[in-house]
Amino acid sequence: MTGTRRPLALVTGATAGIGAEFARALAVAGNDLVLVARDAARLEATAAALRSAHGVIVDVIAADLTSSDGIAVVQQRVADREHPVDVLVNNAGFGLRGDFEQTALDDELGLLDLLVTVPMRLSHAALGQMLPRRSGTIVNIASVAGFTPRGSYGAAKAWVLSFSRWANLHYRPVGITVTAVAPGFVRTEFHDRMAVQTTAVPRFMWLDAPTLVRLALRDVARGRAVSIPTLRYKLLVAAVSLLPDRLAALGELKPR
Repeated sequence: MTGTRRPLALVTGATAGIGAEFARALAVAGNDLVLVARDAARLEATAAALRSAHGVIVDVIAADLTSSDGIAVVQQRVADREHPVDVLVNNAGFGLRGDFEQTALDDELGLLDLLVTVPMRLSHAALGQMLPRRSGTIVNIASVAGFTPRGSYGAAKAWVLSFSRWANLHYRPVGITVTAVAPGFVRTEFHDRMAVQTTAVPRFMWLDAPTLVRLALRDVARGRAVSIPTLRYKLLVAAVSLLPDRLAALGELKPR
């Protein structure tokens, strides 16, 4: 913080699921917010609820981050040195169902843009204003899928994990932490939007968003490069590293 200014957090994909919970938790902790999402009406409703419940300032940016205009607007806001973002949460994302060769190439490119190019560009913009202040936090939402052979989604999340590990190592000595949060199955709209079956997923594998975000923010506060919330998923990731790829890749979700 500078003077009496409250810290400012910018969250992408902030109107549902993990992003909405990060926004709520950061507001509870006393952060003002900039919320980014595509649905302007839902964005305004989320912002109004947070202002009313927590007494914080909440600005909104309605933007499609896969469009050149949308990412440019958000990138410019993140880079602003006069009104700096202290906490950047790169959360926006989606998943694709079906085999890679059957998926439209434009859909695959959109996935790659949102999961890799967007956090890269926003992290670059954030570092430009964080480094002179020697202060800042970047949170990148990855996935346990990034530790396994899981098609283009897992490959994209593997990039997020690798980049965050390097960036935390490189920038933490100058006061900036970068953490990749790698959740497993979380009860959000994510799988409904993918239109995949989840009935085969054991009940104990599911996390709720508040628990996930609480554990993630604890790891962020400790400056950890990778946060794998809950012991069950830490053990799962450790086990996967010992398995042959053909076994680590089992359990793919089926279309509805």
